[in-house]
Amino acid sequence: MNRIVVTQDLGLNREERERLNKLGEVKYYEDLPKTPEEWLERCKGADIVCSGKFGLKLKYQELENTFISMPFVATDFLNRDILKERNIKVSNCPGCNKEAVSEWIIAMILNLLRDLPNWINKKESDSIPKETKGLIGKNITILGKGNVGSRVGKICEALEMNVRYFTKSDNLIEFIKNADVVVDTLGSNETTKDLLNKEFFDSFKKDSYFITVTSPKIYDAEAMIEALDNDILAGVASDCASIQVGDVNDPFYIKLANHPKVLATPHIAYNTDATDRKASKMMIDNIEAYLKGEPINLI
Repeated sequence: MNRIVVTQDLGLNREERERLNKLGEVKYYEDLPKTPEEWLERCKGADIVCSGKFGLKLKYQELENTFISMPFVATDFLNRDILKERNIKVSNCPGCNKEAVSEWIIAMILNLLRDLPNWINKKESDSIPKETKGLIGKNITILGKGNVGSRVGKICEALEMNVRYFTKSDNLIEFIKNADVVVDTLGSNETTKDLLNKEFFDSFKKDSYFITVTSPKIYDAEAMIEALDNDILAGVASDCASIQVGDVNDPFYIKLANHPKVLATPHIAYNTDATDRKASKMMIDNIEAYLKGEPINLI
């Protein structure tokens, strides 16, 4: 019988647990491991591992002859050579978070351009409110036309924004020069590493906005902050995708959160009930397909 371990509380409901229980002998852990070493200990003897990033990110290379089903999208922390050498197969859940992350991006566009955080629950005002920027007629360039980028584009079109998508065959600098808003939804890989550099941020239209749900592996955070300080960028929103979920003590999050022109969240853009249900379903779909010898969503 297949030995399956769920290394932490992944929010599985009764129906999802019943599906998983039919696939083998399942050990459920209901708390987050305290250390990566504890995560590895929980995986000992398992043929199939269901896991969030904690522990997995640092200790996956110590597994062997294992199938890992991850209920999320990001895979940039995994070394393909190590996976092959250790006979580790990994499936992820592409698109499981597209609704939630798209909602976060649209919310940040509205918050930045309409200056809503400054006015929500405001008690006093000494002057007539400064005019803010509406979305209608604004130019938005979306970097990447994957699951998230394409959905953001559709919503922005409904809001009567002028939408352009950047793909790898386009001239990046030309694509952003006239944009009022640039949204970074790029996947993290060798072709996008350090792509959004100082030249990129220096090329923005004055008083434009940059919104990102990716990690600093793709964009130069220092160049981004410099563009803010030099009044090239009017504002930035970042979900700080490189940090542990919800870690408000992470130095990168703190640095962005303390900047007056930045709206930062601690890697929670994906975090909705819709994402949980879709990710859980896909995670179990991946295991079922793997056990049938017809794996899907392999990285």
